[in-house]
This record gives sequence, C-alpha cells and structure tokens, in this order.
Amino acid sequence: MSPLQYQKQIRLHEARTLMLSRGMDAASAGHEVGYDSPSQFSREYRRLFGAPPVQDAQRLRTQPDLAMGA
Repeated sequence: MSPLQYQKQIRLHEARTLMLSRGMDAASAGHEVGYDSPSQFSREYRRLFGAPPVQDAQRLRTQPDLAMGA
C-alpha cells in the first residue's frame, strides 16, 4: 500500500467514525476529513467499505458489531 492509499484509508475510517459517533451526514464528514467533493468522497468510501456512506452508517447503527470486522 502506498502512503497515499494509507492516508486515504485513514481519512475514510475517520469519516465513518464521525458519522457514527457524532451523527454527521456524509457530506459533512467527508469535508471534515479533507474531501472537497462529496461525490469523490462517496466513490472512495463505497470502494473501501462496499456501500455508500449513508447506507453503511445506517447498517452499522443497527448492527454495530459489523464495524469491528470492516
């Protein structure tokens, strides 16, 4: 994994944490971790976690044990 890929993963995990712990919406969480484009954030998030940010956050709120495996 390149340093850029590592940084991207860290940012996406942080955004996921913000959505779950603070209840932030996807666009705000993406912006908070450094994404200027909500669509770019959504694409990269879906690539890493397998679902769009909103769907993933909803799923994890109802099944929090899934967050540990991702």
